[in-house]
Amino acid sequence: MRLYMFIFFVFLLNIMHSKTFLPQKICPVCNRPFTWRKKWERHWEEVRYCSKKCRTSKNRPGVIADVPSVSNPEK
Repeated sequence: MRLYMFIFFVFLLNIMHSKTFLPQKICPVCNRPFTWRKKWERHWEEVRYCSKKCRTSKNRPGVIADVPSVSNPEK
């Protein structure tokens, strides 16, 4: 009986500490998903960018080179 209780509590702890239920948004600059953070708790609705780099480069196109450009092979 104690073994089953232990397994049950371990299962509950894994569910409680899982971060899959946190809300996500898509960054408009790099088009990558980012999840809720504790420091954004009070103003999550106003958060738009995933990082300072994306926030500062929002008006400069082509600054973020992590996203590869897709070329048209049918030219």
